[in-house]
Amino acid sequence: MFYNDYKYILVPLLLWLAIQTSKVVVDCIEKKKFTLRRLLGSGGMPSSHSAVMVSITVMLGKNIGFKSPIFALACFMSLVVMQDAIGVRRQVGKQAKYLNEILMDEKTSPEEKFQEMVGHTPFQVLIGLIVGLIAGLIA
Repeated sequence: MFYNDYKYILVPLLLWLAIQTSKVVVDCIEKKKFTLRRLLGSGGMPSSHSAVMVSITVMLGKNIGFKSPIFALACFMSLVVMQDAIGVRRQVGKQAKYLNEILMDEKTSPEEKFQEMVGHTPFQVLIGLIVGLIAGLIA
């Protein structure tokens, strides 16, 4: 009973937590350094934003109906989130990388660096979409 009452919150929340935790683990293995800040950060594989939005959208379609206005709204919100991840946020990440290169030339401390992992590649968003689709179908 509890699950059915809160599945639209529980499934996306647990999905986001699982994806973000996997990013912390991968980051820890690759960089040999544990960074808890990575849990709340954006960017990386797969896109948790895309996965969360698609999972909610699929659950709404399954449970409320694929012809409902709420499903249509969720579809377009998912598309906006995914387009933003690939477009604007990815460009912000690229700009941060170039700015950090300039600042490092001026002997700026690492604490003053801009966050470079902000957006996603189209492939990262596609994998997030697939993960969200699977989670939504299973839920």
